[in-house]
Amino acid sequence: MFKQAVYHKPVLTQEVCTKMIEAVVRKAEKLGIRINVAIMDGGANLKAFLRMDEAPLLSSVIAQNKAYTAASFGLATHAWYPMIEKEPALLHGIVHTDRLVVFGGGLPIKYKDHLLGGIGVSGGTAEEDVICAQAGIDAFTLLAQVDA
Repeated sequence: MFKQAVYHKPVLTQEVCTKMIEAVVRKAEKLGIRINVAIMDGGANLKAFLRMDEAPLLSSVIAQNKAYTAASFGLATHAWYPMIEKEPALLHGIVHTDRLVVFGGGLPIKYKDHLLGGIGVSGGTAEEDVICAQAGIDAFTLLAQVDA
């Protein structure tokens, strides 16, 4: 028999996504860069997106793919390359997977034991993108404490 037929999982709200994006934009402005930021929900569907004025156009797709990768695997995008760099089959095979990004700027959004989605930032260097994405995660963490 089944232990249970369904389970309950927290989900990201529009309000929290907006606050996360605002935090990312503030960080990008402090760094003097123009970025795109995307948030995917737990099903890796686009939940929120913003392209700053003058942000690189191609980076809009990259930001979404970073968020998708983080939401799909629950792993930061910058963690991928170190895992595959010494595995030739993976290094040359998995990188052809649609929407998979193996460089910095995508972080999973987690709450307790739940993967709620991912955030992706693109437009700066990989390091700057990670810093900005982390600002969004930090904003989420502060907001999630209110619900705890």
